[in-house]
Amino acid sequence: QVQLVESGGGSVQAGGSLNLSCAASGLDFSNYYMSWVRQAPGKSLEWVSGIYSDGNTRYAASVRGRFTVSRDNAKNMMYLQMNNLKSEDTAIYYCAKDIIRGQGTQVTVSS
Repeated sequence: QVQLVESGGGSVQAGGSLNLSCAASGLDFSNYYMSWVRQAPGKSLEWVSGIYSDGNTRYAASVRGRFTVSRDNAKNMMYLQMNNLKSEDTAIYYCAKDIIRGQGTQVTVSS
């Protein structure tokens, strides 16, 4: 079955950077659109970014220009480079394929 495992979260100060990773297994990774979603405390799930199998990317307006999504199809990996982090970026970040998500990785940004 599909398994997604996120890593790379942590605690940083506002303005800092983090690089999240997602290791995928159980699927033909290179053929699928993959996305990052997040859930802040007390809020609903929010789509952050997505990347198509051909490398085309999409971003939510709230992160465009600060976050960069990428993938390595040979390694079945997806990444999210997050720069200039803001307190409102604090959330659990999930790697997702359709409605399937990993366990998430916590990102905490202090101001």
